[in-house]
Amino acid sequence: MPLPAKSILWVDDEADLLESHRIFLRDKGYDVDSATNADDAVEMLRRRPYGLVLLDEQMPGKRGLEAFRELRDVDPALPIVMVTKSEEDTTMREAIGVNVSDYLVKPINPRQVLTVVTRILEGPQIRQQAVARQFVERFRALQNERDHALDWRGWIERYGELVDWSIDLTQIGEVGLHESLEGMYPNMRRDFAAYIRREYPRWLRDLEGDRPPLSIDVVGEFLLPILERERAAMFVVVDCMRLDQWRVLMPLLAPMFEIETTHYFSILPTATPYSRNALFSGLFPGEIAARFPDWWGDREDETLNAHERQLLEAQLSEGGKPYPVRYEKISTAADSDDLVRRLPSALPAEGIGAFVFNFVDLLTHGRSESAILFEVARDEIALRQITRQWFQRSGLFTLLREAQRRKIPVLLTTDHGSIHCLSPATVFAKRDATANLRYKFGEDLRAERPELALLFTNSDDLRLPRRGMGGNILLATGDSFFVYPTKLREYQTRYRGSFLHGGATPEEMILPIALLTPRR
Repeated sequence: MPLPAKSILWVDDEADLLESHRIFLRDKGYDVDSATNADDAVEMLRRRPYGLVLLDEQMPGKRGLEAFRELRDVDPALPIVMVTKSEEDTTMREAIGVNVSDYLVKPINPRQVLTVVTRILEGPQIRQQAVARQFVERFRALQNERDHALDWRGWIERYGELVDWSIDLTQIGEVGLHESLEGMYPNMRRDFAAYIRREYPRWLRDLEGDRPPLSIDVVGEFLLPILERERAAMFVVVDCMRLDQWRVLMPLLAPMFEIETTHYFSILPTATPYSRNALFSGLFPGEIAARFPDWWGDREDETLNAHERQLLEAQLSEGGKPYPVRYEKISTAADSDDLVRRLPSALPAEGIGAFVFNFVDLLTHGRSESAILFEVARDEIALRQITRQWFQRSGLFTLLREAQRRKIPVLLTTDHGSIHCLSPATVFAKRDATANLRYKFGEDLRAERPELALLFTNSDDLRLPRRGMGGNILLATGDSFFVYPTKLREYQTRYRGSFLHGGATPEEMILPIALLTPRR
């Protein structure tokens, strides 16, 4: 039976005195029935469903809280508003403890009741209509603004706005409008790729010029200022976390922390060996390879990230701030369980506690290998949802709760994002080309369709380690992933629909940095 959204059952032993209230609600379009005791109310609810119950807490016979439990037994999802003459804190706390939808203290006026009823019964629809109307108005403006050139600040603002619209439209279930929003992304990504092709080498040539914070700046610009005023701080890096994933985690942390979020741009390629090493070292990969040759070989694997603690310590020492560093990498459920067992000893008493959490990265990579993961996290919306579900029960959330309890500030960020890849881009290369799907190094390397990739012919332009004479760098743009002509069908079947990283899109490059200050 469909839910009668505008039907109300008002349970009060003084029902006659409330007739004016019921008339007022009926005039506003609500169907209002009344009962004078809990037993009658339960029987009426068994005979027909109601959208909401207004329940007097103090009635002869069964108290409102007893009636509440019986009504919820009949309809567990029924919104119930407790109405009482008592202003005692204990009564209010009891009502809140059983999860009433709202709480009103007599004497009440009709407008007060209408406000509560409207919020509960029509609030979602009103919000849906308001968000949809606002988006339609803004959508036209965004389409007209495409010709306006954006600087790096403008790109952060534009991408952040689209992320917020995606989350809002998803929450209100506006599938059609969300599809309209997604239709804007291909043009946005093309424009962004052209912007990065033009501006990124300039940023790296003139680090003192007008440019965004980059991976190399995060520790110096954002972490060290915290340590200058605090005895200890935590530095948390969630590998491969997109801006939209962070935005859906924020509400879970807001009760514990004051949250200030800013943004930075990942260096290129947006891949862990490059972006996260730059994060911890404050150096570009070419500088890391020159200064620490034993830590950087001619390879593309996880061993390139085996010295993150040492790189962080070297950066701090070079800046004249040799703070003590505790470092942990949490890659498995066993690692997470072990961390939780060791709380609060795992947190720093002074200096920096650096933690890297790899779950989100493992989730995005694992989709390509697991049919179950691929189905569960099949698109950006599902990826956000599963990230939030993981976070709520994660060792990271437990760690952050302990930091809040200990009043330790936290700088939380990520090393790169990811993008949902749907478009295969054929590349031609010699055998020396690297195997990555969103970026490649190699001699005589080119894309069949140049608009699907950025080609750089000099590693010095990107401040990357040199790979011999004539080495090219190819970075994927848009939602493309690289395939070879000889393995076209194999790569399409295996990687289409995967979340990948390494290329040049807002999803991979524009990243959150959040300062979490514990609430007192």
